[in-house]
Amino acid sequence: MFDNLEKKVEDSVVLSVANAYTRQYYLNERFLGLPQAVREEIQIMCVTFTEEIGGILILYFDEDGELLIETRTDEEDILYDEIGSRLKVKQMLDNHRDLFESLELYYKTFDWKNM
Repeated sequence: MFDNLEKKVEDSVVLSVANAYTRQYYLNERFLGLPQAVREEIQIMCVTFTEEIGGILILYFDEDGELLIETRTDEEDILYDEIGSRLKVKQMLDNHRDLFESLELYYKTFDWKNM
């Protein structure tokens, strides 16, 4: 569905992706063990981002287990709000700090790279 994003973003494990262009949301099946409320919060956060800003939002864990946020856009998308994107990411990090810290702890608890 998202062209092998589970392995991509170089040496990382993708948690979720929201795509405004295809109007799709993806949660890596490795994280289905998270509580339903947490999965729903991640989905709402990601989909809301793409509804408001556009583009593609990717939440992924780097090789050190840090949860990172990446945004992408089609080159031809003149409506994509790049400044709003940066501000919204900062707002997400501030408003969901506890969630992100808990997800990092959850991730570091398991050996995700060898699964």
